[in-house]
Amino acid sequence: MTLGIAIKVNDGIILAADSASTIIAHNEKSGEKGVWIIYDNANKVFNLVKGVPIGAITWGAGSIGQASTETLAKDFRILITDDDPKWKIDPENYSIKDIADKFKHFIYDLHYVPAFKDWPEKPDLGFLIVGYSIKHPLPEVWQIDIENGECQGPRLVAQEGDVGIHWFGEVEAIGRLYMGFGSGMRKILEEAQLNPTKVEEVIQLCNKKLIIPLVTPPMPIQDAINLARFLVDMTEQFSKYTPGAPTVAGPIEIAAITKHEGFRWVERKHYYDNQLNSDMSGR
Repeated sequence: MTLGIAIKVNDGIILAADSASTIIAHNEKSGEKGVWIIYDNANKVFNLVKGVPIGAITWGAGSIGQASTETLAKDFRILITDDDPKWKIDPENYSIKDIADKFKHFIYDLHYVPAFKDWPEKPDLGFLIVGYSIKHPLPEVWQIDIENGECQGPRLVAQEGDVGIHWFGEVEAIGRLYMGFGSGMRKILEEAQLNPTKVEEVIQLCNKKLIIPLVTPPMPIQDAINLARFLVDMTEQFSKYTPGAPTVAGPIEIAAITKHEGFRWVERKHYYDNQLNSDMSGR
């Protein structure tokens, strides 16, 4: 399942993720999909345009056809910085929406649809495209959801003035901490034979009374980084000790996107010696 987090404050956006990658297999006899293997070293946080304050994060299936989502994201980065006018992004005049629209076309229309066209049950996949549009002083968050083959978005989930936490994938642990109740609350109320109106009233009351305000608009970037690290680590531990496959695991990766510093890695894993690869700020 994996986990992806975006924390938006006035000074920027923090992206954080675990490194578990769930590879989905297709049973040709039954037509059903299922988890084939889980790896612990996938990359889910990306810098989409080197030197520009734009990033992306993914959750869900770790591959599309024979390519990992990481490879496809880097293919897209090359495409929008090349000379093809259909794809090229002008670093002096762009919007996050425009980049999100191009990314959706690249990932979904050109890769996902052909790769899974013969699968009766198609894997779920999601992305956030975040950063600063050239004419806007505050960051935006755009979301793309692919569920059972259908794509929704990109849609704006955090406008310039909004702050808060957005988390996707394995949401139970953070939901219980932040919301004050688990995903099974509605079902419990229904089993208690409350009528639908009362169920909704109780849920809304819980949303009003139990949510913990972990993020405030003036929160410093370093504190947002610390919070993101805590939330991913907590979810990893929750997944580890919960029955079933540990679908949130591996090293934690964190990036910060700010208006003046752009995209900067805070924590990331390497399979090579850093001394031999010193200029990696945009990769």
